Amino acid sequence: MKRKDAVPRPSESALDSKDTETLTTNQGCPVANNQDQLTAGPRGGTLMEDFIFREKMMHFDHERIPERVVHARGSAAHGVFSVYDDSMKAFTKARFLIDPQHEVPVFTRFSTVVGFRGSADTVRDVRGFATKFYTSEGVYDLVGNNIPIFFIQDGIKFPDLVHAIKPEPHNEMPQASAAHDNFWDFASLTPEITHMLLWVLSDRALPRSYAQMEGFGVHTFRLVSEKGKSTLCKIHWKPLEGVSQLVWDETQKIAGKDPDFNRRDLWERIENGIYPEFELGFQLFTEEEAAKFDFDILDPTKIVPEELVPVRRVGKMTLNRNPDNFFSETEQVAFHPGHVVPGIDFTNDPLLQARLFSYLDTQINRFQSANFAEIPINRPQCPIFNNNQDGFMRHTIRSGRVNYEPNSLQEGRPREDKERGFVSYTEKQQGTKLRARPESFNDHFSQAELFWNSMSAPEKEHIVEAIKFEIGKVENMHIRERIIKLFYNVSPEIAERAGPLVGVKDINGDLTYLEKSSSPRPSRKKKGVGASQALSMENGTRAIKGRKVAILAADGVRGQEVEVLKAALQSEKVMCKVVAPRSGAIEGSDNVEVLVDENFLTTASVLFDAVYIPSGAENVKALRGSGKAIHFIREAFMHCKPIAAMAEAVDLLSGLPGISLDQEGTAVRNNNGVITARAIAETLKKAKDVAGIEPAATLDELNREFIKAIGQYRFWNRERESVPA
Repeated sequence: MKRKDAVPRPSESALDSKDTETLTTNQGCPVANNQDQLTAGPRGGTLMEDFIFREKMMHFDHERIPERVVHARGSAAHGVFSVYDDSMKAFTKARFLIDPQHEVPVFTRFSTVVGFRGSADTVRDVRGFATKFYTSEGVYDLVGNNIPIFFIQDGIKFPDLVHAIKPEPHNEMPQASAAHDNFWDFASLTPEITHMLLWVLSDRALPRSYAQMEGFGVHTFRLVSEKGKSTLCKIHWKPLEGVSQLVWDETQKIAGKDPDFNRRDLWERIENGIYPEFELGFQLFTEEEAAKFDFDILDPTKIVPEELVPVRRVGKMTLNRNPDNFFSETEQVAFHPGHVVPGIDFTNDPLLQARLFSYLDTQINRFQSANFAEIPINRPQCPIFNNNQDGFMRHTIRSGRVNYEPNSLQEGRPREDKERGFVSYTEKQQGTKLRARPESFNDHFSQAELFWNSMSAPEKEHIVEAIKFEIGKVENMHIRERIIKLFYNVSPEIAERAGPLVGVKDINGDLTYLEKSSSPRPSRKKKGVGASQALSMENGTRAIKGRKVAILAADGVRGQEVEVLKAALQSEKVMCKVVAPRSGAIEGSDNVEVLVDENFLTTASVLFDAVYIPSGAENVKALRGSGKAIHFIREAFMHCKPIAAMAEAVDLLSGLPGISLDQEGTAVRNNNGVITARAIAETLKKAKDVAGIEPAATLDELNREFIKAIGQYRFWNRERESVPA
């Protein structure tokens, strides 16, 4: 359902009008028959003059462009960005970062990295987070990921990395997964990758929603002020909803139930007016300050801990409109880190320097033309005037005879603008021509140890389980051994916990094998930040906006109770669906009809964030008799999600293996996140010292507690107690 207040779409041409009903060719010729080719008689051969068929088929044959080698599977949305104030003026002259009145249209694309376009959304992978700002000074592309570092230090290794992580070439398996020998063979011989491996094995690689995912520019960039002052920076996107993750078992099931899970979530949020919001932040530091860090800020495998340099939040992006056409916008959008505006400049990060060539070359290959900037989704929203001409798919029609500079026939236009034009920062550079990395790039374990030390106990357990899965898929034992040795040098704890799970018993940190490779023996630094709160997903607040709740119901449910809950959830911008044994509508015991959104065959618990079971004796009896309903509840419990139950539904919960309730309906042991009306009523009676509590008061209090539990999102202490569903 389209929102009435949706952002209006600009009209492209008369042919795009909804009022135009006549089918035409690309040239506007009306078509009388779109069912049959032009033939020599009813059973004769097709005539070459059938221009309608030839044009239609030719366009179909060429309607695909080469998919991206990486980041092929993506989803995107339009939005707006503006800064809060002009406080960044001391650091940059980029107008969109210093003028609060300058609201900038944006287009943001989220993506997986490894899989093909047809792969699933929920695979373990890095996620791309790329934003195109249509500023008054030109397009600025912030092309980053949801992880602040990268696998490699130098761009010359990028083809090797991608070849290794992609499906193996002899059989093109596995799809969208690093769990194979080629990748881990490469990783085990490339110690600079160690820090990134822990990020990818963590819950960061399993985002619940694009709206609940951080973004990072990865590299160290340079800001330049109006006075020519240089400030180095790391760039962040901070989601206002907080960060959330899926669990590994969920991701595998979702890939089968709904491979478009993250894509659908983004689309439905925007269609329902639950707009994703992100704050843009900068870590700002000088060259002198950077020289005092115990790592090299030009090394893209390193972060700048937020305890060392806090993130300064300067503005907000709101994604408020879905694309009109997936191919024309999401698929054809072309990003390039070299698309910058005055006030934003580069550093000598060797991976960034390689990207400045690679991205432009890639877009020319995809579009078979240097004119990709003229496609509507890529076109700047400011005047463009230069002497570029011709080439495939030229859109701009230029008049006049002058196509060179300098000239006098057109009064010297277009001409340079030394006041407003882009000027590279005058950084002094000199050195011997060679192929080498600085000594300061050789510490590959200190920040990996920082990441591990910053994880909560459940997060560490998830990393160990991820190693068990990923390395367990590796066939060659010598590769497994090298990986465990690599992790030993991060923390013996990782090796000791994960090694036996993958059959590696000789656990030590001997890295002599590296001396036989081209990589230097890694060094290690012990000083610096020991742990960082910003690295754990368990720190910080989470909004419940955009969460999805399943209401399990059958005939005999108390319909009014369902309506009250839905109203309470919708007021918090929580999406909810009634899930029942059958589709259509169900009769409430109170004569309130309840419309069914999904049945137990069309959906699953893994697609929701919480479960609610309303009362009604017949409703509970029907659910107890449904194996699919019981599986739904037990699976949600196993995945540590909030579960709420009213009246008779409490007995349904207490009878399920793994869910222990006492006589008052209170969750015993550590089964937090199970909220029952019986326990709520007992708590209210004790608080008010009365014999009984009205059902309406109990329902209101239960809904409040349920909403609070949804905000906590997961109750990890259940993980070791749950019985597999």
